[in-house]
Amino acid sequence: MTESIFSGEFLACLGAAMAAIAGIGSGIGVGVAGEAAAGVVSEDPKKFGKVLLLQALPGTQGIYGLLIAFIILVKIGLLGGDGMVDLTVAQGASIFAAAIPIGLVGIFSGIAQGKAAAAGIMLVGKNPSELSKGMLFAAMVETYAVLALLISFLMLNSIQL
Repeated sequence: MTESIFSGEFLACLGAAMAAIAGIGSGIGVGVAGEAAAGVVSEDPKKFGKVLLLQALPGTQGIYGLLIAFIILVKIGLLGGDGMVDLTVAQGASIFAAAIPIGLVGIFSGIAQGKAAAAGIMLVGKNPSELSKGMLFAAMVETYAVLALLISFLMLNSIQL
C-alpha cells in the first residue's frame, strides 16, 4: 500500500492540489475586502463599482494556483492526454516541489492583499477620487504572487518526463 501512496503519480497529483490551495488565500482576502466594501456601500451605494474593483484583486492568487494545477494535470496526462504518464518518485517529487511556491505564497499574499484592499476600500469610502492609490497599494502585494507563479511555471517547464 505504501508504494502507491508514495508513487510519482501520487506526488504529482499532490502537487496539483498544493498549487490549488492558493485559493484559500484568495477566499480569505476577498472576504476581508468584501467586509470593508459592504461597510462603504452601506453608507454610499454609488461607490459600489469602485469598491468592487478592489475587492476582486485578492482573487488572483486562486487563479494563479488553478493555472499551475491545470498545467500539472496536463503535463502528467490527466487532462487532455492519452492517460496518465508513468512517473518516477523523483519526477513526482519535482512536480510537487514546483507547486510549493504558488501554493504557499498564494495563501499568504491573498490574505495580505485582502487586508491592503480593505484599507484601499476605506480610503475610497472617505475620498472616492483616490481609487488609483488604493489599487496601487493592493497591487504591490500582487507582485509576490506573480513572482511565485513565475517560479512555479519555470520549475514545471524544466521537469523532463
